[in-house]
Amino acid sequence: MNEKTTQQKINQVLWDACDTFRGKVDSGVYKDYILVMLFVKYLSDAYKEKVEELEEKYDNDQERIKRALSREPFVLEKICTFDYLYKNRNDLKIGSIINKALEKLEEINAGKLKEVFRNIDFNSEFALGKTKERNAMLKHLLEDFESLDLRPSRLEDEDIIGNAYQYMIEKFASDAGKKGGEFFTPAMVSELLARLVKPQENDRIYDPTCGSGSLLIRVVNQVPSRKVAIYGQERNGQTYALCRMNMFLHKIDDARIEWGDTLSNPAHTEDDKLMKFQVIVANPPFSLDKWAMGFAGHGQASDKKFKMESHLDPYKRFEWGVPPSSKGDYAFVLHMLHSLAENGRMAVVLPHGVLFRGASEAKIRKEIIKHNLLDAVIGLPEGLFYGTGIPACVLVFKKNRTRTDVLFIDASGKEHYEKGKNQNRLREQDIQKIVETYEKYQTVDKYAYVATREEIEENNYNLNIPRYVDTFEEKELVDLDAVKKNIAQIQQELREVEVQMARYLEQLGL
Repeated sequence: MNEKTTQQKINQVLWDACDTFRGKVDSGVYKDYILVMLFVKYLSDAYKEKVEELEEKYDNDQERIKRALSREPFVLEKICTFDYLYKNRNDLKIGSIINKALEKLEEINAGKLKEVFRNIDFNSEFALGKTKERNAMLKHLLEDFESLDLRPSRLEDEDIIGNAYQYMIEKFASDAGKKGGEFFTPAMVSELLARLVKPQENDRIYDPTCGSGSLLIRVVNQVPSRKVAIYGQERNGQTYALCRMNMFLHKIDDARIEWGDTLSNPAHTEDDKLMKFQVIVANPPFSLDKWAMGFAGHGQASDKKFKMESHLDPYKRFEWGVPPSSKGDYAFVLHMLHSLAENGRMAVVLPHGVLFRGASEAKIRKEIIKHNLLDAVIGLPEGLFYGTGIPACVLVFKKNRTRTDVLFIDASGKEHYEKGKNQNRLREQDIQKIVETYEKYQTVDKYAYVATREEIEENNYNLNIPRYVDTFEEKELVDLDAVKKNIAQIQQELREVEVQMARYLEQLGL
């Protein structure tokens, strides 16, 4: 019996494949080529196994086999398969052959794969170098993957491919997310958000800045039946493509992931209004500069501009205030709040500045509190995110809240996370403590505080966590009498030692 393909085996092949590109191509670029090849290899092996099953089932009746294959999630023609690419690995036009294979794969699976591969070019001299070097890398890449058996029946676990995909995305997160405040959401932070929003069957779940989709997948996995509707939008073309593939590899075939700028061109609308969602999660780019540039070609954002030119935002998301042009955090928050359904739940990762910055952001905070939408403020440890040491917080919002208090949790202390060499991480016990504290919604000494609306108003709607959660540890008072006695004792012992030393020296004749 053939040996099963393990998670470790796949991860190792992926990591070894990186050696093909290391030192020649930037890791933020070559990871996309490796992930696309993993996707093609898996589709090819799965399709090949299905063909073999049907040939046996229908005694090689090609007409019946063809009809059965047309009902499969993906259909492949010969030139789309990994085996075809591998056989042509020595061809001088191998880059072009791979591109044509991807184009054909998109074409015959247009309903699911339309535009998924348009942002990656296996024949790019700019990305992969001149012909000889490029061909050598692509040949080695195909040879790296040839050793993997990704037929579903050979996989150790049904999530193994999705896990491998996630493994690669996380491995390169530190290189991929340093620009524009965009940081990959670590798995345990995604897990925290997913548990806080408590998704239910038939919920519409939305991430307006979905990246590679890891956060959405975590939320889906909270629902045992996975019977939910998934929506997302991502403005980076390559990341959008990774998200689409990531969904398919995690067996989420009907996710509605769109490409574009969520703020200036939201893709999920109904009857010319923003679509409503029961659950919203997001890790938007921190303090995005020039976030309003996409609004009909206008540059600087201002209350006056948005009021005078209402066509800039037909969805009226900024009636509570327009965030400063250099910090788009509240632009995303307001978009999400306007997309939240009645009784909806929302959890967002944001920089701490949103809690206390003034001007228009203070005005927006005041409106959010007055409309009773903020449910909790959770401070996270520093150093959790790839590529930055910036400490972040999680804001939890709810529509139709029955209480007016706000829960503040300070989970930033050193006892609430595991310190790592390059990156800190939340442990399972840390997540559990946050979630249990949130569910109980009670004050916990030096960890959590339930603040009334009046207290928040007295603080001028400043939500800085130390104003509410006192984590100060009083140092034990020094007993001066005991210190004096201790000093006297030491002095006495020192005199006795000196007398003894003098006696020894005298005996030695010194």
